[in-house]
Amino acid sequence: MTTGLIPGEQPPDPRPTDGLPHQRHEPVGQGAMPVENRSRSSVITARAAASFEPVGRSVATARSFVRDTLQGWGFADIVDDAVVLTSELVTNAVVHAGTAADLLCLRSDEGVRIEVADRYPEREIPLQGSPVNMGSPDREGGRGLQLCAALSGHWGVDYTPTHKTVWFQLDLPARPVGTRTAGPSLPAHLLPLADTRVRVAVVQIDRGGSVTAWNEDAEELFGHSADQVTGKPLTDLAAWPHTPGTGTGIADALQLSRWEGSYGIRGAHGRVIPVYASHLRVRDTDGEPSTVCLLVRDHERAVLQTPLRRPATDTSGTSEGQSTDPFEVFIGSPAPDDLDGLLQRTVERARDMLDGDSAFLLLATDDETELEVRASTGLPSARQRFARVPVEAGPGRYGSARMPAVHEDLTAVPGAVPLLNSTGMRSVVTVPLKVEGRLTGSLGVAAEAPNRYSNEEALRLQFAADRIALAVESARLGELERLRRGSLSFLVEASDLLAGTLDRDQTLALMAQMTVPTLSTWCAVYTIADQASEPYLSYVLHEDEELIDGIKSLLSKITPPDPVPTPGARVWTAPAEVAHQAALRTSMRSLGLSGSPTHQITPGIGPTLATASAVGGETVVLPLVARNRVIGMLTLGKPTDEHFRQEILELAEDLSRRAALALDNARLYSERTAISQSLQRSLLPPELPTVDGVEVEVIYRAAGEGNEVGGDFYDLFPISDGAYGFAIGDVCGTGPNAAAVTGLARHALRLLAREGLSGPAVLERLNSAILDEGARSRFLTLLYGEMRPQEDGSAELKVVCAGHPLPLRLRQDGTVEPAAEPQPLLGVIEDLELYEQTVTLDPGDVLLCVTDGVTERREGPRMLGDDGLTDVLTTCTGLTAGAVAARIMRAVERFASEPPSDDMAILAMRVPGLHTE
Repeated sequence: MTTGLIPGEQPPDPRPTDGLPHQRHEPVGQGAMPVENRSRSSVITARAAASFEPVGRSVATARSFVRDTLQGWGFADIVDDAVVLTSELVTNAVVHAGTAADLLCLRSDEGVRIEVADRYPEREIPLQGSPVNMGSPDREGGRGLQLCAALSGHWGVDYTPTHKTVWFQLDLPARPVGTRTAGPSLPAHLLPLADTRVRVAVVQIDRGGSVTAWNEDAEELFGHSADQVTGKPLTDLAAWPHTPGTGTGIADALQLSRWEGSYGIRGAHGRVIPVYASHLRVRDTDGEPSTVCLLVRDHERAVLQTPLRRPATDTSGTSEGQSTDPFEVFIGSPAPDDLDGLLQRTVERARDMLDGDSAFLLLATDDETELEVRASTGLPSARQRFARVPVEAGPGRYGSARMPAVHEDLTAVPGAVPLLNSTGMRSVVTVPLKVEGRLTGSLGVAAEAPNRYSNEEALRLQFAADRIALAVESARLGELERLRRGSLSFLVEASDLLAGTLDRDQTLALMAQMTVPTLSTWCAVYTIADQASEPYLSYVLHEDEELIDGIKSLLSKITPPDPVPTPGARVWTAPAEVAHQAALRTSMRSLGLSGSPTHQITPGIGPTLATASAVGGETVVLPLVARNRVIGMLTLGKPTDEHFRQEILELAEDLSRRAALALDNARLYSERTAISQSLQRSLLPPELPTVDGVEVEVIYRAAGEGNEVGGDFYDLFPISDGAYGFAIGDVCGTGPNAAAVTGLARHALRLLAREGLSGPAVLERLNSAILDEGARSRFLTLLYGEMRPQEDGSAELKVVCAGHPLPLRLRQDGTVEPAAEPQPLLGVIEDLELYEQTVTLDPGDVLLCVTDGVTERREGPRMLGDDGLTDVLTTCTGLTAGAVAARIMRAVERFASEPPSDDMAILAMRVPGLHTE
């Protein structure tokens, strides 16, 4: 896409040379001009460009961009037509074509050319014959091109392989030669005061903010020679009237197309010289932007200050007797289709109508107790936007937004209009916006001079407010409906995410991630362990990760907010105050080190000022209340000079209630899990003893998430010199009840066996103990035995198998056979007659004992069973006890894809072969 021509050169040949589709549209009929002779051949004197994402709000942003650009160029006469055409063409690009839109504004001596390019060249505009016929104006599509043909002097369409560009040119209206503005003749004593010779410093600033030109008057005014300041940033000399780290700085002002106002310049003598400045952003022939600054002493501001605007003519009447909607007369046509655009247009027209220096519009909350700043012009809007003031600020009509009010001089009643504090405004007129008798907002216009407004201006402004109140309220309700729909979707998603975890740390992270940047720029979560504990800073998040550590460090030095259970958000001023104080201290230290190299002080200043800017705006605290107890606080913050919308605070309050319950659930789950695991670990046997001459290996898996002990158990313990007792059992069922019987059985076995009782006697007494549990008793299968290693390298085992899967013996030759006979299980009948069997394990033999969770492992209708276990054990010849147990467990796990549903225990004992000793 062509971005402009160097003065004196000819435009390139517009005809395609690559065979790609290329077409141009020109209006046919009177006023059409050849393609080769359009304004692109004129000298381009200024250029402004921007790109917009393929979302609906981009249309309003593009309109504001074009309006600001043309007003900065002084082309107010064609602003409305340019905005209308831009709105249509950008809508075509971002909505209908569905691509990003590239917007280019070109200023020439003949007029203004605006180009809108999309990334969808395949969506061609049909060629039109003569005469131009674009169809019915009532149809849905095509109105943008109709408007181009009707409003612009020339228009067309350019195609490239990647873009389609629709352009139009608006010619400047003929302006009569002569005086544009003049003042009356005044007596000498009324003329502005100036020195004998008025000096106008001309300073040029490059793209990076450094001085490139410094005239003689600048040397005389400030004492610095051109050689001393050339190449240095203007910010080193300018004394901007704002607290460090807050507000709009001079670097921002230098980027604006036009700016006018007061600040200071540090002279060579070290003192600050107040100046009045007029900035103009220009572009050289190479396309490089720079800013030209004209500076005079502040008391000589009349030399540069823009004359006051003349009162707008009364447009309430129309020519030729045609009736016009008073709303359209005030707002203009077409009216903005979004609330922010409508409010901004309203304050601009109100300011112009009363020839004011600033204007503002506030919307009332649903309960009509507060007003929220939604649009302003001529004021530091970033600082004021979404700020809230009470509807009833004091007694009488002047303290109520429900009645029109005129303040002739605000210095006589400081604080009468809080919005205008420290803005330099002296006189103000405010009127209410009402719909069906209900207060919906307030509109105000202010001026720097006192005594500017009277009841006559209040009546004019009230007339306009009455005409726009209904449209503003309708747009506001539409915005609220969209916000509420979005809020419901947000809360549903947040609830799903919070309900999906019971981990405390993950819940804290989710709370912060859902808050930033949707609701706030940064957030901090404080948690309270119990009623006697102080709030603890648990989590901090900022949309810029590099600022997290600075904010965390700052908050750690501030006393946490009080854990008040009162619902709703309350303002917390401590972070902003501490941040600003730290920024001021850092700035003062930097001034004291002015003789040191810059790089020595910059690292210390940067983080402090960045942190101050990050937390310098409004900060609110919402309590996290769950089960009638404050368990923490959610802190939300905005950067410098920003405020929260009421709708955002209400949404944050809903989120805090859900987050508090999720956080408390995570706490309870963590506590109960810790208790459960502690109790379960107490049921496990201590470290198994080492048995001389016998390898022993145990693998245990409890079913269920978080369970360490279930209904299966094992044990190996010394009984007497050279004798060891071993057991493996399975209590009917799983979970805590089964685990309780597990603990009873394991401890009873140790006590009874060490009393010298035989295996059958031990199990008979354990059976009686289980039956004594009554309703809490459980069936128990148990394999119990006593093992004595022999001097010849073998091991003698006496085994009782009470209803348990039979132990399997693996011989060195690979044969597998049961090592015991089945007997009745425990916990069923009172009189048991049990007997023990003797088994001798020769060197190299393995005894494998398992619970039924191993043999009953299922995959659909298939079950591993005793035969499957035997087949696996057959392949374990020559393996150690640990290798045998691992192979059995691996075979069980691979047998089915689903997680095990029953507890499993494996006990393998092996007598090493003689060749391994």
